[in-house]
Amino acid sequence: MTGRLDKLDLSAELGREEYEERLHAAQRKLLALRLDLGGHLEDGTLGPGVLVVMEGSDAGGKGGAIKRIVEPLDPRHYRVSAFAKPTFDEKRKHFLWRFWTEVPGLGGFALFDRSWYGRVLVERVEEYATKRQWKRAYDEIVQFERNLVLEGVIIVKFWLQISPDEQLKRFNKRAKDPLRSWKLTEEDWRNRDKIDLYNEAVEDMFARTDHDLAPWHVVSGEQKRHARIEVIETLIRRIEEGVDAFENPVADDDGWA
Repeated sequence: MTGRLDKLDLSAELGREEYEERLHAAQRKLLALRLDLGGHLEDGTLGPGVLVVMEGSDAGGKGGAIKRIVEPLDPRHYRVSAFAKPTFDEKRKHFLWRFWTEVPGLGGFALFDRSWYGRVLVERVEEYATKRQWKRAYDEIVQFERNLVLEGVIIVKFWLQISPDEQLKRFNKRAKDPLRSWKLTEEDWRNRDKIDLYNEAVEDMFARTDHDLAPWHVVSGEQKRHARIEVIETLIRRIEEGVDAFENPVADDDGWA
């Protein structure tokens, strides 16, 4: 069966002039939304929190996309959290524990470079988690995300995908740049040998954790300009939809909003 990665068009591109125009317009719009959510405009009322979850291929452009999102924002108005392998103390607790304190509250804005999806990706493939643990994690993650959204957090999840050939080009470019070589590790090279296992894990992740309150947005990162515009414009749309749902909640079957 064809998965979402196979269906993704990696040929999408943007010219520089169109990119600059759309980026400027999108960043201005995002700035206005951020100020409004944070209570910095009009009556000072706080809106919902926003959590951007950024996942994707190694060297897929996550950092560059995050940079364009936060570029127009005041540094006091957002937080970027990068997650690597858990520490010894973090391993002693439930795998979701270390993410709780970084989740934004009402009016907050946070971006996660990697996230709890490590449990069903790298921890699954590298066998850092048992099969029972990572299979159980799908439902735990979905329930966790649903709880956050229902309490007023807009979760926007991105997966940035690039081809193995493009990834190799970026790896080699990083290796030759003394100011960027720190971003390339032996683990990155080893992961290329397990691409089929990782793709299988990614497709299972999409199938099991794509839900109505926090769907996945799969973006081609093959051309960085296209990816950055796709990410920021999608984020704006999802924030606008989330604000509308926050301000106009729909009653459930018991009559509660």
